[in-house]
Amino acid sequence: MTAHSPVQRLAAHVRAALGDGPFLPPRGWTHMGAVICDASFHVRRRYESTIRPRLIRLQAAWPDAATVQGFQARLATEDLATAMDFNSPRRVATAHAITDLLVTQRVDTREELHAWLGRQANRDALRKTRGVGPKSVDYLGNLVGRSQVAVDVHLRAFAAQAGVTGPGYGELRAVYEGTADLLGHDRAGLEHAVWRYMSRSP
Repeated sequence: MTAHSPVQRLAAHVRAALGDGPFLPPRGWTHMGAVICDASFHVRRRYESTIRPRLIRLQAAWPDAATVQGFQARLATEDLATAMDFNSPRRVATAHAITDLLVTQRVDTREELHAWLGRQANRDALRKTRGVGPKSVDYLGNLVGRSQVAVDVHLRAFAAQAGVTGPGYGELRAVYEGTADLLGHDRAGLEHAVWRYMSRSP
């Protein structure tokens, strides 16, 4: 690895902007309805002010949706857009599609989804779901305790500040993974620290 490799450049920027950590990984959710809705609704929305409060209310209103099957049962009788107070047919459809896939795959709990996402074939099946891209797959993993890097606009902007521009999703994810490993950080913890830093930037 050269001193000017993308990993080295990003690592230097992490140290300068964020310090030496430690960077704790996000806790995610144990309520599977919240997991699925987080993955489906969070894109291009202010998370702390818009998405997180709705997920907390959903858990309180639908306690029986803590499993995937329980969530599917709620979806069969109630309107998710109303429950989430979020009028987006496309994102509601994504939540339904993820739920149906997981039920078909007999994935019902956080622990089962954590294990299921460990197989590439399952990740590929999830990618075929309407509205689910590579970032959503990695993000979903972090919501159930996997240590992954979900590259979004904030992570791309932070990398650009370090002079790391142009790589596709998989290549930039690998740069972040290499940076976390080089600096001795949890991968999801580093991702979350960068996301928090950039989301608060003016």
